[in-house]
Amino acid sequence: MKAHKSRQSDDPQVAQVLHELADVISKVMGHASEVPTAVPVLTLYQNTVPTAPNPCTYVPSLLVIPQGKKRVDLGKQSYVFGESTFLLTSIELPIISRVCAASAEKPYLAFFLILDMEMVRDVLHSEEVHIPSPPIGTRGMVLGEATRELLAPCLRMVQLLHTPQDVPFFSKLLQREIIYRLLQGAQGDRLRSVATLADQSYRTAKAVTWLRDNFKKTLNVDELALMTGMSRSTLNHHFRGLTAMSPLQFQKQLRLHAARQKMLTEELDAASAAFEVGYESPSQFNREYKRFFGQPPMRDIHALRANL
Repeated sequence: MKAHKSRQSDDPQVAQVLHELADVISKVMGHASEVPTAVPVLTLYQNTVPTAPNPCTYVPSLLVIPQGKKRVDLGKQSYVFGESTFLLTSIELPIISRVCAASAEKPYLAFFLILDMEMVRDVLHSEEVHIPSPPIGTRGMVLGEATRELLAPCLRMVQLLHTPQDVPFFSKLLQREIIYRLLQGAQGDRLRSVATLADQSYRTAKAVTWLRDNFKKTLNVDELALMTGMSRSTLNHHFRGLTAMSPLQFQKQLRLHAARQKMLTEELDAASAAFEVGYESPSQFNREYKRFFGQPPMRDIHALRANL
């Protein structure tokens, strides 16, 4: 498994803003582990112990961790980051995440901002923003080194929560500033490539969106390629470059995530959940579920419920 690891910043200004961001998040959190905020696209997190691997889906987003460390696995690639390093996700991706550094004395604290791709496109259309084209095979998830210019609006957004009457106006301005900083940074090509209509990465993102919305259907890669205006081989190449998976592997992970959620919340048995998400063979579902989640479906669900 290839690992991408964070680097510590030597910039005292960055360290100071990270300290302030950790302090204000901690005050907002209290003893809570997750706080959806008055800014609809912003969620704050806190953990005092490392967590078990958690399969979930990341949407286009910015994840800043002013204190602690996290590991995110995408396909066979692993991203370990925290403090001076942020995670930028430009398309919806099935991942496995875990908090790997947290304690009661130094809790894991996280700022998770969902990125509005319409707003990204709007900022891109500004004459002041010029982003170079990304290299072929650019991944839809990347680590970046945090700067004071990026962290400052993140800090102001959390501080804004103390004056709810100002949230509707200033939160949009701060979102635009954060997007602008991301686009101007070394990772800006990731956002630009997915947001730009003529780009191959945008076409690949269309395939990702179609699979997300239609994962129960039988996958025909040739038809998927035709829909995106690419050949089968071009689609496969760009899809793997963006998601670290083939379209079939991507669909399989979406199905397994959805089946797990159905068993957990709708109390379906394994066979029923398998059929609900598009599997024709319960035995194949059981094999793939155990391979992905580490144990058979119902044993996994019982373990999850025991931890609720």
